[in-house]
Amino acid sequence: MDFVLETVQQLIEKHDNELNTDVLVHSDQGCHYTSNRFVEVLNDYDLRQSMSRRANCWDNAPQESLFGHMKEEIHILPSDTHANIVRKVDDWVDYYNNDRYQWGLAKLSPNEFYQYTKTGVYPLPTEPPATTEKGDDDDID
Repeated sequence: MDFVLETVQQLIEKHDNELNTDVLVHSDQGCHYTSNRFVEVLNDYDLRQSMSRRANCWDNAPQESLFGHMKEEIHILPSDTHANIVRKVDDWVDYYNNDRYQWGLAKLSPNEFYQYTKTGVYPLPTEPPATTEKGDDDDID
């Protein structure tokens, strides 16, 4: 439970001035996300909760795709220490957010696409392609 609440707290600390009632916090129906404490934190910041329906994997498809890519791309060895695993995951998350370009995000990394949506300035020297509703399967490899 503490890990889940810490994660939400980090979201709030990093993006407090950008959060509004349009923000969705998506999860499955695990006990962490249905707990009164979790729901109260979201309500305190006027964040909306989106929850997967029981036995419906399509609700979580973007998240499952992200974790599927992470599992394919991070090579954890049985001899890896906890600290080494944490470093590998942190490095991959940094790579994914800043350097891993995706067709569905106008051929930009997630952070570049976020800046593009905020500023309207496309960071590449060509015109932006039309974005699609397709998911993470459209990654540029």
